[in-house]
Amino acid sequence: MSESIESLLGQAAQLRRAGRTMEALAAYERLLARAPYLADSWFNLALLQRKAGRPDAALASYKQALDRGISEPEEVHLNRAVILSDDLRREAEAETELTAALARNPRYVPALLNLGNLHEDRGRRADALAVYERILALDPGNPDALARAAGVSIVSRPDDPMIARLRQALGRPDLSPADRAALGFGLGRALDGAGEHDAAFEAYAAANHASRVAAGPGRGRYDHAAQEAQVDALIAAFPEPWLGQPQEGVRSPPVFICGMFRSGSTLLEQVLASHRRVTAGGELDLLPAMVRTALSPYPRSFAATPPERLDALARQYLDTLAATFPEADLLTDKRPDNWQHVGLIKRLFPDAKIINTVRDPLDNALSVFFLHLDHGMAYALDLMDIGHYLRQQQRLMAHWKALYPDDVIDFDYDAFVADPRAQLEPLLGALGLDWDDNCLAFHQLDNAVKTASVWQVREPLYQRASGRSRHYERQLAPLKAWLAETGR
Repeated sequence: MSESIESLLGQAAQLRRAGRTMEALAAYERLLARAPYLADSWFNLALLQRKAGRPDAALASYKQALDRGISEPEEVHLNRAVILSDDLRREAEAETELTAALARNPRYVPALLNLGNLHEDRGRRADALAVYERILALDPGNPDALARAAGVSIVSRPDDPMIARLRQALGRPDLSPADRAALGFGLGRALDGAGEHDAAFEAYAAANHASRVAAGPGRGRYDHAAQEAQVDALIAAFPEPWLGQPQEGVRSPPVFICGMFRSGSTLLEQVLASHRRVTAGGELDLLPAMVRTALSPYPRSFAATPPERLDALARQYLDTLAATFPEADLLTDKRPDNWQHVGLIKRLFPDAKIINTVRDPLDNALSVFFLHLDHGMAYALDLMDIGHYLRQQQRLMAHWKALYPDDVIDFDYDAFVADPRAQLEPLLGALGLDWDDNCLAFHQLDNAVKTASVWQVREPLYQRASGRSRHYERQLAPLKAWLAETGR
């Protein structure tokens, strides 16, 4: 006797709650083959399909949920929008889904927040601000909307009303640490723009402290010894250069752009993407996901991974790019923390070029400290921790450059903004590209930029970020001394 629908439903739900993604996915597929009318089960299947890296299948399952009359369809439209924007880079379709969500429920704040974020990605400052103000009209105390409104506002005077709004919001005693962090970073940015540097640093320091508290007990702390051990393990896993040849019959790999966060990688990708032959891939999660899953525990597992398995992973990576960017000639993969995976990149793609973006270390550290990063990047919450992380990044990059001196290329942000063509032309040549004047008009590129540098790359090239640390000499003095000591 076949199992009942209720039994299948219970099994699928239990597997999903247990985090057994692939088993739960198969269970929901069996259930829906028997009971395709279960709209909520189509929704749950879609969640699992996206988690399993099957975005197109997830879109189709969400469509089934809509067609079968799921309650609260605005959430389905929102989830479809996230897949279209983040996984498939189909921003226009994502906007259509968000519009559909808001047609169902005009007060649906999650869709409004995502719509504002999508406007930011596409460089529409006024549209983004209008959406965030719309949320604040519905919910005047919404900390996330106010923080985002501050992020897209241009503040240049100490008496700007945005500063007063942020300070008033931060005065609320009922704020969660996460909300206090978001508002604090917004206040720091506004004060920095207004030239109130001491007050800005205090606001950023308080925001980083709140972010650490929000991480919860046992999280939000950077472990110096663990980071050093990780770099040691990577060096040990890849002690020699890989001398193999690229696989036959596969497309060329992308150009990998990596480096410290806030070191100029987004700017460089935008510059390269302005070339007629280059397409920006953005911050792709493909390599980190490979490390987390197929190659776990990495890098310890690498030596025991069969060559045919590595070749299959390389083909899978390239096939995913081909499906996502079918028209691309030369693509970029700009995931900053891929600096950890250069050895893996060169094993998978022996002809790959890796660009390591570098910047004045004090400017770089300050910019990281001023950025609201994920709790997993605990080093970003303290200037001295940032300095230690930077030194470990430099140590590993020195190893990669020693192994692959012709294929790992430093790109100096400060030198570029001072003399763009002199720095860019040799890099283009190393990538097999001729000169293109469009590269210096990068701010006119009509594409989505999904990083904190979205507004900087919408402006013509400027030098004001170089030497920014001079405004914070007192606060940076301990880090400056430590970097000088460890740099010898």
